[in-house]
Amino acid sequence: MDIDALAAFVEVAKTHSFSAAANSLRLTQPAVSKRIAALEAHLNHTLFDRLGKQVKLTEAGESLLPNALRILQSIQDTERSIRELSGEIVGSLRVATSHHIGLHHLPPVLRNFAAQHKNVNLQFEFLDSEQAHYKIIKGECELAIITLAPKLEPPLTGKILWRDPLYFVCGIDHPLAQRQKKNVHTTLAQLSDTPAILPDLNTFTGRLVKECFDTAGLSLRLNMATNYLETIKMMVSVGLGWSVLPDTLIDEHMVKLNLIDVKLERQLGVVQHQKRSLGNAARAFYAVLEQYATQ
Repeated sequence: MDIDALAAFVEVAKTHSFSAAANSLRLTQPAVSKRIAALEAHLNHTLFDRLGKQVKLTEAGESLLPNALRILQSIQDTERSIRELSGEIVGSLRVATSHHIGLHHLPPVLRNFAAQHKNVNLQFEFLDSEQAHYKIIKGECELAIITLAPKLEPPLTGKILWRDPLYFVCGIDHPLAQRQKKNVHTTLAQLSDTPAILPDLNTFTGRLVKECFDTAGLSLRLNMATNYLETIKMMVSVGLGWSVLPDTLIDEHMVKLNLIDVKLERQLGVVQHQKRSLGNAARAFYAVLEQYATQ
């Protein structure tokens, strides 16, 4: 089975387009079509249904895709292992992270790593933490620096890098802020009756908040849900609702609300696949991450 044809097949499956796959592989579209045709002839099965401009996997294509991904990953890992026998720290490193961690925790890490390892091509993908976990499972990234799942299940393993307390906040002109100025404590029941702007309740951060209210037997009155904390910050600051935010995002336009015996904290850390050995570049990046960890 031709490796180049498998690579073309995977790229077409990923992009749902022969032309997009050609651009990604830096080939002509006829060259990609030729490779797919050769692979289909070799397997004696059609791999794609071509419905006008739409390209969809057939049943045979669906069956081939996970195996093709494993084969290509195995080849890449083997080539990398052989190249790295010399101990050189070179090549590409694929890392998934969230926008918030990328903006507020990684700059000193990246500065240090880039200064030490100029021959490594860092490829970052900014995703929700839940998506990043999935990328690691599929082998599409070596490391993910994200909000950790409450419980990491095999095949994932992780390490806490930063503990990230979350604070209940509202805008300075919000009615809850006026109570705060009078040294009146806010209760979960009052928050339950007040519109909230939160991350999606299926995200790790959203679940933390929901579990807090579920435990108290209270519901949440959601005004809006978005996974971009910077967007939540803006909407809270103009008075559209209360939320929970890390200290790094709280500014003079917001007020921290005092809730008795209510504390929320998420854990930010690095995740990898248990059965995938890290390359030299990933190990070096992991070491720099540990230098900047503040558990």
